[in-house]
Amino acid sequence: MSPSSADAANPAPTGVGNGPAVSRREFDALFEAVRTWGRWSPADRGAWNRVTADHVRRAAARVRTGTVVPLALPWNTRPGPGNRKPALHHMTDLGDVEAPEPSTHKDFIAADYHGKGITHLDALCHIAYRGQLYDGRTAHEVVDAAGARFGAVSTLGPLVTRGVLLDLPAVLGIHWLEPGRAVHARDIVVVEKALDVTIGDGDAVLLRSGHVRRREELGAWDPDTASAGFHVDALPLLAERGIALLGADGDSDVRPSPVDGVHSPVHALAVAAMGMPLLDNLDLEALSAATATAGRYDFMLVVAPLNVPGGTGSPVNPVAVL
Repeated sequence: MSPSSADAANPAPTGVGNGPAVSRREFDALFEAVRTWGRWSPADRGAWNRVTADHVRRAAARVRTGTVVPLALPWNTRPGPGNRKPALHHMTDLGDVEAPEPSTHKDFIAADYHGKGITHLDALCHIAYRGQLYDGRTAHEVVDAAGARFGAVSTLGPLVTRGVLLDLPAVLGIHWLEPGRAVHARDIVVVEKALDVTIGDGDAVLLRSGHVRRREELGAWDPDTASAGFHVDALPLLAERGIALLGADGDSDVRPSPVDGVHSPVHALAVAAMGMPLLDNLDLEALSAATATAGRYDFMLVVAPLNVPGGTGSPVNPVAVL
């Protein structure tokens, strides 16, 4: 079903703000409601424990055309409003260091990647709420200058599962959601009906807000100040569906935050309460076009983080296969 086929029985979501506002007391109750501490072993793989060999086979069965779509932004070495800590890239060998034949060329890359400029995965040690990581581990006891001893990215390993694209701008017939636009649980239901796709157990859910296209057409802005993303009221629905991974072309959180005193409430709920890694800063424009052409919005998703012992996450180039 194409986005334009959504009918009057499934009206488009309304509202453009980041609200409604959520008190700290309401947020803490929500945290307890979606918390999955004590559910899995090993605990520091969190919701990735949901994904079994059956899920991998199901994801592979979704491949029809063999179209491969990379989902990462280019390595971003240019400073700007959305890239306060640019990545590094420089040459270390121009073919003139070693003995000739064959000559070699080498380079160096590095990044402080937990920002807005690099596509990356957040591991479970990345986020603590009230001093606790996922599964109730005290953050300062398991994370120090040497890295993390619980919830490190090296524990996760690669993930192959079914991905679902929530292409809300396509459903609404617009190019992008304006920064500050919250995506609610009701929006998810509308997108599912319009795109004829249903989020299920072990899935990876990717939200396209059109962030990348807006930046390309209108220029960069500070996404820490305003960006489209999920309102916290979407998380109980995603928890009920049993998803394993959440990602977006922003960082999943609507900004400014609707929760008093919590600057990244979706991060706190997803990572610290639900044990669910996050994919931040995806480029979903090519996937939007590919899924529209294919007429279906689910696919096989492959995510392979770097094997960094003690690491809080990893730059990644996730791949969707249709």
